[in-house]
Amino acid sequence: MKNLSFLASALVAALAIPVLNGHAQEGKAVKALMMRKLENSQKVLEGVALNDFDRVAKHADELITISKATDWKVMKSPQYELYSNEFRRNAETLVQQAKNKNTDGMALAYVELTLNCVKCHKHVREVRMTRLD
Repeated sequence: MKNLSFLASALVAALAIPVLNGHAQEGKAVKALMMRKLENSQKVLEGVALNDFDRVAKHADELITISKATDWKVMKSPQYELYSNEFRRNAETLVQQAKNKNTDGMALAYVELTLNCVKCHKHVREVRMTRLD
């Protein structure tokens, strides 16, 4: 009986490895995407601080591209969609303010973008903590 129980446990573990590995690969892709987002956000801040309109526009535009990537969608919820759309709008505002050479507008759009990131990451953490997978 113990051998049968051990065999059943081993079989379940062997079947779970590919599933867990798939989640690990998915996690790596999301992590890489978030690192790109962070790097570009830092470049936007640098551009705002240096009043470098071209840098702000370039990296805000890259943030928009990143937010449209498939790996961006880490969960399906109305709130997550709202945060994603708001992120894109804030990044688009950054691009527009940079084109208008509006330093104060860029600074405000950057703050709004950053607050959006914080709210979204908080939402994702809370949903994952309460989810029963």
